[in-house]
Amino acid sequence: MRIWHLAWRIRPVGFFGAMFGMTGFPGQFSGPVFRASFPGSFLGFALARVLGLESSCDETAAAVVTDGRVILAQHIASQDEAHRPYGGVVPEIAARAHVERLAPLIAATLADAGLTLADMDAVAATAGPGLIGGVMVGLVSAKALAMAADKPLIAINHLEGHALSPRLADPTLEFPYLLLLASGGHCQLLRVDGVGRYRRLATTIDDALGEAFDKTAKILGLGYPGGPAVERLAATGDPKAVKLPRPLLGSPDPHFSFAGLKSAVLRARQAGIHADADIAAAFQQAAIDCVLDRAARAIVAAGPVTALVVAGGVAANRAIRAALEGLATAHGLRFVAPPLALCTDNAAMIAWAGVERLALGGREALTDGLDFVARPRWPLDPEAEPVRGAGVKA
Repeated sequence: MRIWHLAWRIRPVGFFGAMFGMTGFPGQFSGPVFRASFPGSFLGFALARVLGLESSCDETAAAVVTDGRVILAQHIASQDEAHRPYGGVVPEIAARAHVERLAPLIAATLADAGLTLADMDAVAATAGPGLIGGVMVGLVSAKALAMAADKPLIAINHLEGHALSPRLADPTLEFPYLLLLASGGHCQLLRVDGVGRYRRLATTIDDALGEAFDKTAKILGLGYPGGPAVERLAATGDPKAVKLPRPLLGSPDPHFSFAGLKSAVLRARQAGIHADADIAAAFQQAAIDCVLDRAARAIVAAGPVTALVVAGGVAANRAIRAALEGLATAHGLRFVAPPLALCTDNAAMIAWAGVERLALGGREALTDGLDFVARPRWPLDPEAEPVRGAGVKA
């Protein structure tokens, strides 16, 4: 059984002291921190253990995960309060917060796991894509830890962390599967053939799905973070009360487009004749209709797959999950989604991606050198053809 705890103040021992089993200078961290633990008989087995770090956007996180799909410990520090006055993530504020929070967070995570850095088999960190300042904080920290403890470094594509996260929670999920990867920065359909083996079937040509949710929230004055706020408001509205477009619905083009839908939301709000709840409900239903249409096309294009899988921050939206589950059932496929706690950015998925890569290639093949460079853009399928209009979000 997984147990989630919420702690509001952590006072770990010194950073290097906690990691190397020594005493040191006192540190502290204030703010909401989530911990995950999985008690059980597995503790008697010698399992590979990977320390994972995540700092690509506005969550600072550290986790220890084993190859037995066990999260020994995880801490996630949100920056919502810092960014809320601006209605979105401010990169400079995010990077500074990562610098302040990551070291004590790592120490607290290792302490919760009852381990030191010497007990790890590798250190994995998000190396892109993301806000480059934050990515560099996590990657440089991981390099320092790996060098100091003589451990392999695994530079993880943040999108691969999301793509593999359903396998952390579901040991029966086998390759290949069709993945909808939807977040604030990306919206893609991919055939996942294995670790590091992705074929992109569709992407957005303008806004990502999560971005459309966030901008709709801003238009409606719902605050930040926007996605959950839109979902809550939509539950109280009538999705048929406001006519909104479904961009590319029924088009032979495989891709997504949400910019026109977002603009239509703005016009509906400016008209002043619709309730905000109805606009939110209509927007969410229009987005769902677009996702289902594109995903149904991708199911045909993907060929034989074991399941329809959704991952990324938008996968936490219950209405979207339910709609995709219905689509999977209609096509005779399993539907798999990670637990809600593993949908948004977290370090457990980064550590798990490290476990998967370490298991496949050992220390030399799928690990990385200390000269690995952080990447603001890093496509999962670098061979995919450029999409007109998609720009950097492809």
